[in-house]
Amino acid sequence: MSHITLIRHGQANSQAKDEASYDRLSPLGHQQAAWLGEHLQATHQRHLRLYTGTLRRHRETALGMATGLEPVEDARLNELEYFTLAAALRDEHGVPIPTEQAHFTKHLPRVFAAWQDGILKGAPESFESFETRVQAALTDIAAGEGPALVVTSGGLISMTMRQHLGLSVEAMANVALAIMNTSIHRLHPIGGTWSPVMFNAVPHLESPDRHHAQTHV
Repeated sequence: MSHITLIRHGQANSQAKDEASYDRLSPLGHQQAAWLGEHLQATHQRHLRLYTGTLRRHRETALGMATGLEPVEDARLNELEYFTLAAALRDEHGVPIPTEQAHFTKHLPRVFAAWQDGILKGAPESFESFETRVQAALTDIAAGEGPALVVTSGGLISMTMRQHLGLSVEAMANVALAIMNTSIHRLHPIGGTWSPVMFNAVPHLESPDRHHAQTHV
C-alpha cells in the first residue's frame, strides 16, 4: 500500500447553470493547474501513477500539471451531478436553485440530504451508488504499486472524507463547500486502514500574489 493524493480540478466555468457548460477550466483554472504542477516538481514529490475522471475539467487539470505521467481515466472518479440534483429538488419539492453564493452554502446540504433520503426521482444515480463507486475506485487504486495522484472533483473528495472520518451527510456537504480548486488531499495507510493526513492544502497558492487564486467556485 502507498499513499494516494487527491487533487480537485482547477476553477471551472463558475457562471454555468448546467453540467455540460460547467465542464471546462477557466483561464485561472489552467493557471492553477500549472502552478500546482510546478510545485510538485520543485518539491520533488514522487508519484508513479496518475488517475483522472473522464470529465473535461479533470483531463485539462492533469494536462496542465505536466507531471509526465500517462493518465488512466476512470469514470468512477467523476463528480456527482449537482446541477441535475438541484433541478430535481426544485422541480419535485419546490426548493429554488440559489442565485447568490451565500444561499448556495445552505442549499448544498439540503440537496445532499434529499439525495441520501432517496426522494429525488430525477437523480442520475442514487447516493448509495455514488458512495459505492467512490469506495471501489479508491480501493482499486490503493491496490496498485507506488504513490498515486488522482485528479477528481470536490464532491468525490468530500465523500472520501465522509467514508474515512465517519461524517454525517451535512458535514460532508460542509466539507465539499470548503474544498478549493487544485487543492491537495492525502490518504496514508496507517494501522491497516486509510487515514486522511492532509486536507485542502494549497501551498502553490500561498504567496501573496496568488491569494486571488484560492477559489472555491
